[in-house]
Amino acid sequence: MAELGRGAASIIYLVQDPKSKQIWSLKHVRREGAKDQRFLDQTEREYEVGSKVDHPAVRRVEKLIRTRKLMTVKEIFLVMEYVDGISVERHPPETFIQATDIFKQVAAGLAAMHDQGWVHADMKPNNIVLSDDGTVKIIDLGQSCSSGTVKERIQGTPDYIAPEQVHRREITPKTDVYNLGATMYWALTGKHIPTALPKGESLVSSLDDEFIEKPKPVKDHNPRVPDRLNDLVMECVEIDPDDRPDTMHIVADRLDLIHAQLVAEEQSKKASAPAAD
Repeated sequence: MAELGRGAASIIYLVQDPKSKQIWSLKHVRREGAKDQRFLDQTEREYEVGSKVDHPAVRRVEKLIRTRKLMTVKEIFLVMEYVDGISVERHPPETFIQATDIFKQVAAGLAAMHDQGWVHADMKPNNIVLSDDGTVKIIDLGQSCSSGTVKERIQGTPDYIAPEQVHRREITPKTDVYNLGATMYWALTGKHIPTALPKGESLVSSLDDEFIEKPKPVKDHNPRVPDRLNDLVMECVEIDPDDRPDTMHIVADRLDLIHAQLVAEEQSKKASAPAAD
């Protein structure tokens, strides 16, 4: 019905099942050469994760279709839930109430992935899609991996990447905690945290943990940020995974509590405001 977007080796279409009239997103990935194999592998992984994790904040993947030529998979079609919305990167939250609502949904979705043994490993504003009704979808599961995986090469987005990803140590749920913390930091301040991949540097110039600059507190950039939200974000982006919150469930619960407190404070302000003449 329409083209929704393009990637390095893929095109995503808006499609409709002629029998059920159900609307879907269809990702088409083609293998033109050996260098494209990793895109096929990522699509296979996206299906493996998205078809098994059942949570409203995680994009559902319905079906995988492979086309082979001489026993080699040449292209893959991935039938996915159609997500109608805009990324947080393109439309950051406008209030702290909206921010905590968005990120508590994201944290809950990631916690569901962790419960199934998966780590997203590329959480960033562009992979969070917000619908008009305020619901959130986590997308792009292609870099997901089993908890405890040591990847063969560095994968992640430089402005949000965790130290253990850069130095090819085990990827765990606490990697997602860091990635989400870096995402929240950007959404609240408009600034990126320093990571082990300095801007403009090559991968071989990555910084060892002890040389990674500690980010300034969120409140230094945006004094209006509530203390409890500032503290949570700063704990999430600790260099040592042992210093981060123990689980994504804890992050989700703290965001839920902060959100409820902010809503209550806002309602109290409205209730105490003088009535208009």
